[in-house]
Amino acid sequence: MDLMTFLSQSPAMTMSAAGAEFAALWKTRLIRKGAFLTQQGEKETQEYVLLDGCATSQIHASDGTAVCVGLYHGPSVITPHIARTKAQLSRVAIEATTDLLVAQMDAERLVEEMIRAEPVRNWANAILQDALARKADREWCLAALRGADRLAWFRDNYPGYEALFVHTSIASFLGVTPVTLSRLRRQQR
Repeated sequence: MDLMTFLSQSPAMTMSAAGAEFAALWKTRLIRKGAFLTQQGEKETQEYVLLDGCATSQIHASDGTAVCVGLYHGPSVITPHIARTKAQLSRVAIEATTDLLVAQMDAERLVEEMIRAEPVRNWANAILQDALARKADREWCLAALRGADRLAWFRDNYPGYEALFVHTSIASFLGVTPVTLSRLRRQQR
C-alpha cells in the first residue's frame, strides 16, 4: 500500500494539501527478510509506517534469549518512537520476517509537524493511543489469562496472524512455550 492511501484511511488525517505535504516528508525504503529495522541498544530516531510485509519486535536478554513483544503486518504503524526508545536508544530489535516496504521520518520532525498541523497532531496522537492500548491489552492478557484463553485472545485481536508469523514468535508473544502453543492449537481444532 502506498503512504497516501494509508494516511487517508485515518479519520484524523484529511488528505488535503496539508496531508499531501505530510506524506511527502516520509522516505520509503526496502528492508530484506532477516534484516533489522533497528537493533536493541542502538541509537534510534525514526518513526516507521510498515507499508507492506511482516516484522517482529523483540527484547534480547543478556544471555541471548529473545522475547517477542510485537507483531506487525503492513499496512500498520510500528510502535511509536516514544514508546520503544529511551534516551534515543532502541529498547527493542525489529526484524523483518518478510521483505518490508517501510516509510520513515525523523521523530523530532514528526513532533514539529504535529505542532504545525492539527490533522497531523490528531493522527499521531491516535496512533500513540492505539499502540499504548494494544500494549496494555497484551500485558493484561499475559497477567490474567491462561494458555487456551491467551490463544483465543490472540486470534480475536490478531486475526490471520497465525498464518503470517512463525509459531515460535507467536508463542513468545503469548508467553508460552512453542510446545504449549502447538498443544493448544491441536486442542482447539
